[in-house]
Amino acid sequence: MAVLFLTGLTAAVVWKLYQWAKAPQDRSLRSVALCLTSAALSYPLAMPGGATGFNTVAGHGAAKLVQNLLLLATVYFLMCFYLYAAADERASRHRARLEAVLVVAVGSVITAATVTVPHQALAGSFATTDMTVPQVALFYVLTGVYLMYALVAAGTWTRRYARMSAKPHSTGLWTAGVGMVLMAAACAVRAVIVGIRWGGGSVPGTVVAAVAVVLALSVLLFVFGITYSGVRTRISLCRLWLRRRSEHARLEPLWKLMAEAAPHAVFAVDSGSRRDRWRARGVHRRHHRRVVECRDGLVEISPYLPANSTSERPWHEVSPELVAQHLRDAVRSRKNPSAELAPARPMAAIPGQRSRDADIQQLLVLSDALRSASGCSPQQKESRTPC
Repeated sequence: MAVLFLTGLTAAVVWKLYQWAKAPQDRSLRSVALCLTSAALSYPLAMPGGATGFNTVAGHGAAKLVQNLLLLATVYFLMCFYLYAAADERASRHRARLEAVLVVAVGSVITAATVTVPHQALAGSFATTDMTVPQVALFYVLTGVYLMYALVAAGTWTRRYARMSAKPHSTGLWTAGVGMVLMAAACAVRAVIVGIRWGGGSVPGTVVAAVAVVLALSVLLFVFGITYSGVRTRISLCRLWLRRRSEHARLEPLWKLMAEAAPHAVFAVDSGSRRDRWRARGVHRRHHRRVVECRDGLVEISPYLPANSTSERPWHEVSPELVAQHLRDAVRSRKNPSAELAPARPMAAIPGQRSRDADIQQLLVLSDALRSASGCSPQQKESRTPC
């Protein structure tokens, strides 16, 4: 589970850093990228193996200090995201600077507490650390109070934006808000526990364990919430990519016939820079290019289509198989210079309602009819592979 969570968090970090590289002036995007990066870097230090290895190199308590500093940075950049998303940019930048001063002050105090603490006093976990040591108690209380303050502020802004947003963004914001509220509550309970143990009292282990479980679940909810809309968008784009890839293959019979009838209508993709040629090979561009080439080809041969002798219906209301046969005849007629042109008729693939999606569906129906007439095997028809 830990490996799966870290993998998902790393993927989110890589994606946000990529988006930030494309829009370096976007302060809100930068804040999200740095927030996720800080969270991803702190997570391995919270694991026993990572903390032990880091302490071996940097000294006892170093892993706990760095982990908590990264947590402070995580919630600070989370607040900055909402600050920079506000309409008043000048006021937001001023508030972000004040928050930076506060988080640096808190980080400096807990660093001083770690440096001056007795040897290995911070080496244990929260449940086993001796809270009667003043530096240890200060370390945990100050960190917990700041985390609680930042999470409450961010949770309030999240709730406000969730009410103004539509799905799926509102779903992600509400989930992240619940996670932040639970994290703030866990930090408050931990601060109370530190106070009790500092005064020499004891807290049942079940309470400490329950707080740790709530904290872990709240982190999962928070990460899930802030990445939910992005993941939904990626899934939708993947579905669109697969659909257009399938449609590109289905249009091949019609495209080949139109390329035979009007070779000059086929776009050249070998010109331009190497980057342009690479982008031209993308599924979306190839799909769009093939649709345009098919439509242009139909325009070229539309004057050669015979008059509909059976009825006065437009071509899009005629059987696709019959239209496919007429298209083949029209291509042969176009190759014969002595052929007499018929009056220009509506394009065979234009449906009654003019829209891009409707045009594409009509082109697909026509291409499937051409594929069937060419003698494809049942397996090829089912898999939509070119004949």
